[in-house]
Amino acid sequence: MDKLIDIRSNLIVSLLDLLLIDKSTKKNIIWATDTYEELGHGFADKEQIDRAILLQHVDIIKPRIQKSQEAQAARTRKKAEVFTPAWLCNYMNNYCDQEWFGRKDVFNIEKNDHTWEVIESFIEFPRRKTWKHYVDSRRLEITCGEAPYLVSRYDVSTGELIVPPKRRIGQLDRKLRIVNENTSDYDEWCKWTIRAFESCYGYEYQGDNLLIARVNLLLTFVDYYRERWEKDPDEKLLREVANKIVWNIWQMDGLKDTVPLGKPYEEFHQMSLLDMYPEEPGAVEEPETILCKIYNWRRDNSVIFRTLKEK
Repeated sequence: MDKLIDIRSNLIVSLLDLLLIDKSTKKNIIWATDTYEELGHGFADKEQIDRAILLQHVDIIKPRIQKSQEAQAARTRKKAEVFTPAWLCNYMNNYCDQEWFGRKDVFNIEKNDHTWEVIESFIEFPRRKTWKHYVDSRRLEITCGEAPYLVSRYDVSTGELIVPPKRRIGQLDRKLRIVNENTSDYDEWCKWTIRAFESCYGYEYQGDNLLIARVNLLLTFVDYYRERWEKDPDEKLLREVANKIVWNIWQMDGLKDTVPLGKPYEEFHQMSLLDMYPEEPGAVEEPETILCKIYNWRRDNSVIFRTLKEK
């Protein structure tokens, strides 16, 4: 099976500091899982994912399909982590597009064997809606895991790469196809590709999954860029896109709209007796909670996610 996520690659290593940032805490994302605690210091559930320590154990960051059966079962039991095969993501995304376009079979035609046939002709838009409206329409994948509803570099249930990009079925993939079909020059393509990334959101509890989701979105950008321009994007553009991704794909406890497990430990936090026992007998110390922020790119300001739900 191909290596689907390679943290050691020059592209990822050069942006790893940025890809690990939590915009709500202004620190790094945390593990939020006890899967790796046997590795010792730096891998407790509440500890931040440190770049230097991670690079010593990069092989632990891998899609669920490449984890052991035992590890998969444990994460299903503890966090209800499950596979969502590409055909099911496609089915649900097709339903969303059917509602938006007012017709079926916009991007592909589903088959009985759980495959699909790509619609090769240019996508036509309904009256009073344009391709720009579609690119700007906001999408949110809740508890996104590796973000299979947003981008489909590979089928998360089989590990099979989905190529070429036109065969992909993610919500962001569809927006990028629309951008490809409706832009002619480089600057316009970059502008609307970035707007496509700005309009796609997702949150995830576990830090390793979140990092994979962010990497999947970044590599998706690189795939479409290379296909269109037959070269690699420069570092400035990559950092711009990565920053959009880090804001839009964030770590959150979806039941509380807060950073998981309360305020994260400082880097290289060493547990002590003071951490285990409160200062006053009988007192119960509640972890400090931090409400999660996301970014409204059209208004150019950050907002508390919970306030959007209240509206």
